Amino acid sequence: MFKTREEVGKLLAKKLVKYKNRKDVLILAIPRGGVPISYQISKILNLKFDLIIPRKLPIPSDPEAGFGAVINDTVVLNKEILATLNLSKKEIDDVIKEVQKEIKRRNKIYRKGKPFPKVRGKTVIVVDDGLATGYTMLAAIKDLKKQAKKVVVAVPVSSSSAAREIKQKADEFICLHVSSAYIFAVASFYDSFPDLTDEEVIAYLKK
Repeated sequence: MFKTREEVGKLLAKKLVKYKNRKDVLILAIPRGGVPISYQISKILNLKFDLIIPRKLPIPSDPEAGFGAVINDTVVLNKEILATLNLSKKEIDDVIKEVQKEIKRRNKIYRKGKPFPKVRGKTVIVVDDGLATGYTMLAAIKDLKKQAKKVVVAVPVSSSSAAREIKQKADEFICLHVSSAYIFAVASFYDSFPDLTDEEVIAYLKK
């Protein structure tokens, strides 16, 4: 359906054109996949972009799957999945602490000590390359809503379940394609979907 993340950025920029040249609007990319998309949007619409780094809380026995997400001290838990896992409070807290360490590591590498941009009173556009469960995006929205005036979510593709959740929490939800596929994988909607390295993320930020 989509060729590359860069192509997606150009398509999403058309949907976000009302925000062009606005000084009170900031794009926040979820790394790594949201970064090339955000770069294209920021270039076309003349908007600043930075990073927001929510992370999935991996299930200890199945790290590819998650039971929620965290950013800073904001935690969003998938209660339905947790009910099936039989994890103790300590086990949950231990996972949260480990993920918070990884978030700090990424912040240090990507931002080089620069503080998180001020979002108070701003419209923030949060960008990722797709939403499967949507929990990392939900964590980002919840954290940003403490200060931002408006939170807009812009993604190329989403599962129908994630779209339902995000629509309820974001002030505006822009998605090029919502899929009701039973087995959903973001990568399957792209011709080219390489994993990005930390170095590539830093290169986009330098641009």
